[in-house]
Amino acid sequence: MAFFRATALEYLRRAHEQNRLAHAYLISGPPGSGKLQLAADLASLVNGTASGDVFSAKAREIFVARPESKSRRIVIEQIRDLEHALQMRASNGRRKVAIISDADRLQPQAANAFLKTLEEPPKDSLLLLLSALPEALPETILSRCIAIPLARSGQLQASDEEKKLVKLLQQISHEPSWTIQFAYRLSQEFQRLLRSVREDVKRETDEALKQEQIRYRDATDGAWLEDREQYYKARAESLYLQRRAELIETLFVWWSDVLRSSNGVAQRSLPRAGEETAALAGRFSTAEILKRIRSLEELRDHLNRNIHEALAIEVAFLTIFTA
Repeated sequence: MAFFRATALEYLRRAHEQNRLAHAYLISGPPGSGKLQLAADLASLVNGTASGDVFSAKAREIFVARPESKSRRIVIEQIRDLEHALQMRASNGRRKVAIISDADRLQPQAANAFLKTLEEPPKDSLLLLLSALPEALPETILSRCIAIPLARSGQLQASDEEKKLVKLLQQISHEPSWTIQFAYRLSQEFQRLLRSVREDVKRETDEALKQEQIRYRDATDGAWLEDREQYYKARAESLYLQRRAELIETLFVWWSDVLRSSNGVAQRSLPRAGEETAALAGRFSTAEILKRIRSLEELRDHLNRNIHEALAIEVAFLTIFTA
């Protein structure tokens, strides 16, 4: 059962007041569930500080490791630095809090090193692992943490393009042969969906600009109008990138459900597609599913770095959707 963040915080607050906090928690959940905020709230709770100060320079007892290498993994050097920091004495009776963001991105050597910290946690330490994909973590780590699964705050309404993408994924799950040609065709379908999104966004922003032109045409000069044109151009691009990211996230959620099914986990982010994701779970090994999820993460990183959109999508889909 997944908790809303406020409910999880109240549970942890009671455990803290009764001196029953565990030394390690795995806070998991989809984007929007508030994993990092819960970790910040808990770190603030145990040290009696303001939540907003948790990640500031003043928070000397808070240590964070997140993917920072070129490979977008958490490397062993980061874990060694964190372990060294945890060995230092906390001030004023506070607890040292280690937050591992995107813990499923731990390199194998880093995971093995951190396992030793979980087995023998330093005195007055609290270890918080955050992950949207806990099934990718080694069982040795999972078994040493108390799981705090979070639900997304509120039920967000899926957009039309997200529904179309899920329907497309349901259809392709029944395809018997995932060839290179099949993956290329699917990348073209995905890019068609993106073009539709861009056209929708342009229509919306063009209409908003038109309404401003009508309303203020006789009351402003040409310089103001040029500024508004630039504003709406930038807004259109921002909205497009946001909706593109939501579609990439839908792909990530789909393959995460496949991984959950492969590991016998009942929880689904897309329950209506449970039959199709289960079918793919029976078709691919856990290693093959994880390979596809990592390719999606690489695609997300490449798009964030403004690598050519069409090329990045085609290359990723050749890995994700070939058997």
